[in-house]
Amino acid sequence: MQITFYGAAQTVTGSCYLLETEDKKIMIDCGMFQGHRISRERNYLPFDPIPASVDYLLLTHAHIDHSGLVPKFYKNGFKGRTITTDATVDLLEVLLPDSGHIQEMEVERLNRKARRADKKLLDPIYTAEDAFRYVREFERAQYKQVISLDHNISIRFNDAGHILGSAILEIWVREGTQQTKLVFSGDLGGKGKPFVNDPAIIDEADYLVMECTYGDRLHQDKGHRLESLRQVIQQTYDRGGNVIIPAFAVERTQDLLYDISQLVIKNELPPMQVFIDSPMAVAATEVFMQHPDYFDQETRKLIARGVNPLAMPNLHFSRTADESRRINEIKSGAIVLSASGMCDAGRIKHHLKHNLWRPECTVLFVGYQAPGTKGQRLLSGVNFIRIHGEEVAVKADIKSMGGYSSHADQEGLLEWLGSFGKLPERVFLVHGDPEALAVMEKLVPEKTGVSAYAPAWQETIQLTPGAVFSTVDLQRAYQAVASKMDAFLKSAPEQADYNQVMKRLRDLESLLAEVKAG
Repeated sequence: MQITFYGAAQTVTGSCYLLETEDKKIMIDCGMFQGHRISRERNYLPFDPIPASVDYLLLTHAHIDHSGLVPKFYKNGFKGRTITTDATVDLLEVLLPDSGHIQEMEVERLNRKARRADKKLLDPIYTAEDAFRYVREFERAQYKQVISLDHNISIRFNDAGHILGSAILEIWVREGTQQTKLVFSGDLGGKGKPFVNDPAIIDEADYLVMECTYGDRLHQDKGHRLESLRQVIQQTYDRGGNVIIPAFAVERTQDLLYDISQLVIKNELPPMQVFIDSPMAVAATEVFMQHPDYFDQETRKLIARGVNPLAMPNLHFSRTADESRRINEIKSGAIVLSASGMCDAGRIKHHLKHNLWRPECTVLFVGYQAPGTKGQRLLSGVNFIRIHGEEVAVKADIKSMGGYSSHADQEGLLEWLGSFGKLPERVFLVHGDPEALAVMEKLVPEKTGVSAYAPAWQETIQLTPGAVFSTVDLQRAYQAVASKMDAFLKSAPEQADYNQVMKRLRDLESLLAEVKAG
């Protein structure tokens, strides 16, 4: 049995792992690479392995960096079964077509330039129509449901506490008389998040593939984010302005609604109107409302009391462009949550254009802002920013709040791993920047005594009882022995004993055979 890391290896995005047993190939996640151009170019590479050779595709959750290349996988010949949680399927019905639409628009822009330069035209990775068609083929699973893929392989999805429907994946594989259990963490949430439960505790594993997005840091403002939010809103209201919040459509928007509703319940907010101005955020919120069975106990109790954070009396959903434009006529008393979260696309740019130049307003960031984005530039303190070809003065109060991450931090990751009834034999660290992975490679053995390793992109690792060998291990072993051979030959006289040289060569071959066999 072996596992190959086709994504999220030494980087945060593009989660994709191939598990190969004696007679089956199982793909875990099929995510899109995001961020820097060099990383994004991987999205256009041919698939390895050949999609038609894969038997099963298992998805841990709906975020695009875990699911965004699934339509491409189907387009390139995948005929197997795709299985994920019920809520994940519903979210993907929203997110994947939107991803396809974005790619169509981007290719259309690039092709306008290509035509003018008499260059070859491009095709999108997939279209919105492709995504609509393929997502209908996904099979729905429930948490804690054991599913037999065949007589040797079983799987189970457990709550990862990251976003609605997110899952920790358990896989049992029997080869001969040996049964091996692998666990894939997906993305793990922190404790005490709105709507979702805390990550499930796993009894045992032989091997664990664990995300490390925040492996080198702790979340700030976790304990007092509600009070920080209240202060921002109250101060803006007192100045007679609007609060503009760039927010990601899934989870971040709903978490903000939860906190705002808590302040409303406590009568700690002035009378302000709340607008969700993002078609995808509206659709994602509606998916949340369809799945109260996924909510944690605290949220269920609120709803039972007639208090639904997703249906506040002062909450308005803006679906059409006209409804969005009317929001910009409001000069004060509005809280506007709009996408994109980094301000580089979508309706948020219109709201920034109408509010940034007004000192009575506030722009509140509650998520990571990648270098080069408009959000990052605003946080850096620029005085002007270009929006839709127009220079806009930055006079609004620019604020940033932590505590809204949907990922577990370093402390949460180590606590979750330490809660295993039987610790895994080895942990493979993925979905993190090199700095975060390096920190966790040291911390995991120190805190748990478990061996930890961060694989390279496309690295294959052989999994055998009591031993783990990778392609990198083989290369290192070969280099070590070959180096000794080279030193021996250089130091030997010209008439070196032939039998002695041949013995060293046989030693080298024997060692490599042993490593390959585990």
